Amino acid sequence: MKLYKTFIFIFLACIFAGCEDEIKNANDYFSLEIKEGKKVFTPAESVSVTLNNKKNVEIRSTKFILDGTEIATGSIPLAQQRMGIHTIEAVVDVEGKEYSVYKDITIVAPTKPEIYGYTILETYPHDPKAYTQGLEFSNDTLYESTGQYKQSTLRKTDYTTGEVVQQMAIGDQYFGEGLTILDGKIFQLTWKSGNGFIYNKDSFKKTGTFVYGKSKEGWGMCNDGENIYKSDGTEKIWTLDKETLAEQKFIEVYTNKSKIDTINELEWVDNKIYANIYRKDAIAIVNPKSGAVEAVINLKGLKEKVTQTAELDVLNGIAYKGEPNILYVTGKNWDKLFKIEVVKN
Repeated sequence: MKLYKTFIFIFLACIFAGCEDEIKNANDYFSLEIKEGKKVFTPAESVSVTLNNKKNVEIRSTKFILDGTEIATGSIPLAQQRMGIHTIEAVVDVEGKEYSVYKDITIVAPTKPEIYGYTILETYPHDPKAYTQGLEFSNDTLYESTGQYKQSTLRKTDYTTGEVVQQMAIGDQYFGEGLTILDGKIFQLTWKSGNGFIYNKDSFKKTGTFVYGKSKEGWGMCNDGENIYKSDGTEKIWTLDKETLAEQKFIEVYTNKSKIDTINELEWVDNKIYANIYRKDAIAIVNPKSGAVEAVINLKGLKEKVTQTAELDVLNGIAYKGEPNILYVTGKNWDKLFKIEVVKN
């Protein structure tokens, strides 16, 4: 009888005191609550977060963590945070054992992107067989990466005449994607092979390869002279180490309303990333530190100005020569390359 009463006493004590052995699922005991149930924020705001102790368990301490960094209080400023999804974690100490619960928030751009237009300044011939994936100038020479299995190439062109000066097939098993040029090297992506190639810029001799990390596909590339940026067909743009090509971090591309996914060909222009949006007649101007879309260049109507063929595909290809507000753009199987002036309406 005494043993039975002792068991009952321990059982009831655990219910009311919250024995650590009873906490098998932290979400049954705790939850993170955000003021007014808000889920979407801008960098100008702070997140007020509290811990809901559902069963009044005795807690020794609670700490809040944002993306792996401990926050001093339950009010989390967002001023220096990048766009996209972030995870808030509450770590609860009960009887010397820690339990974690989580809540995701989304940070969007602080302002609506400006909408720019364009004026065509010049029109040049472009190989209509080129399924353009990457486009970049080195001095006055235009380099291009083209796609499609058994047709993918790396090429050097005279952009004024459309003449292909130098060309190399990259292999039937590869689907060529974006490229960028840095320190005398050409870096070229492939689509689904999980790796890219490095070439000597002048000879096109292959000097190395690199593999992708967490990004599963290769889409677009550009560089700022120190870092290489890579899109993977999602809303993410990855920063790569220029020596090892290892993925270091990423930004997520967001307007003030939502994410912009299927980010494609990239170009570095005046400290911003210009990004083609796949299947859209538009170029997003992206803050490379935060991922905020600051402006969008509306290129509607440009595709109608090229020869309409069965092979004709989407706008893709942005090149910049350093001329203020001037871009060179084309598309997949377009027979024209356009020199345009970006008009800030």
